[in-house]
Amino acid sequence: MLETVYWDAGTARLLPRLLKGRIRGPVFVTHRRPGPGKVVSPRDLCRGTGLARLSYGQARALLDEHIAVRGPGTGWDLHEYRHSALTHLGEQGASLLMLMAKSRHKKPENVRRYFKPSPEAISQLTSLLAPGDARR
Repeated sequence: MLETVYWDAGTARLLPRLLKGRIRGPVFVTHRRPGPGKVVSPRDLCRGTGLARLSYGQARALLDEHIAVRGPGTGWDLHEYRHSALTHLGEQGASLLMLMAKSRHKKPENVRRYFKPSPEAISQLTSLLAPGDARR
């Protein structure tokens, strides 16, 4: 099943560096080919280079290596990054239905638990009810 992925302009500018001329296959690949004893699905291989799809564990290790602030294991993981986007979109006013569409969640309760508005967003929302607010 093919799904459409939407990229913003900033991501679209970075994609050519990630793809390095590849036109099909996985976007995130390892830096070397799988060893002779490793069985990899053809769908997880780049046909042109023979490089394999980056595993979730490898991606987690790379991310931690580059963003950990207080030593290994202190940075965000991929799951936290994915769901922090939902928080930011929610703070910008995206509806629950749009958040579900973006995250591909099927149940509203699954999206709600990831939407954690910041204290600033709560404060801004509360200020809408302040006396003398011209927007009312």
